[in-house]
Amino acid sequence: MSIGEELRSRLTQIRMIAFDVDGVLTQGDIIYTDTGEEAKAFNVKDGLGIRVAAEAGLRLVLITGRASSMVQRRARDLHITDFLQRIGDKASALRAFAEHEGIPLEQTAFVGDDVNDREAMRICGVSIAPADAVPEIREQADLVTEARAGRGAARQAIEAILRAQGRWEQAVDQYLAGLAERDRARRTET
Repeated sequence: MSIGEELRSRLTQIRMIAFDVDGVLTQGDIIYTDTGEEAKAFNVKDGLGIRVAAEAGLRLVLITGRASSMVQRRARDLHITDFLQRIGDKASALRAFAEHEGIPLEQTAFVGDDVNDREAMRICGVSIAPADAVPEIREQADLVTEARAGRGAARQAIEAILRAQGRWEQAVDQYLAGLAERDRARRTET
């Protein structure tokens, strides 16, 4: 991914990342079982990137047009406490959430893949699209990842932000130290 100086400067200001879900954190497939249950596949590299972002203190929010227990479970697994479901107007939801949290939109990145993400991408400080986003969104995005949706795009977005801020290595070290600490705590419990 090529990041020019102007974009790098804007990335250094990011304090919050909002992610669409289907087509960003997943490949966009919605799978129904014979019993009508819904299934989604999430990428572990994206998940680890999200955990590293949280260690770095970035605020994370999921904003999706659908409602899904799978999204709730993934958010819980990744310790994301803010997820907005059944959102038709993502720009209004993002604006209200950012205002409530006291984070200027200029300090917010939005990762989206399709036209229903367009307005949210327009109002934030940095807009990011996966490599396989629809052409209109890729053209609008400030940054297009090399990875496809559900295949590392979220991780690349996070890494671009934290590397621009000079905090990627420190955040990774914090994450790994936390894993080691949890392992030690588990060993002493048994």
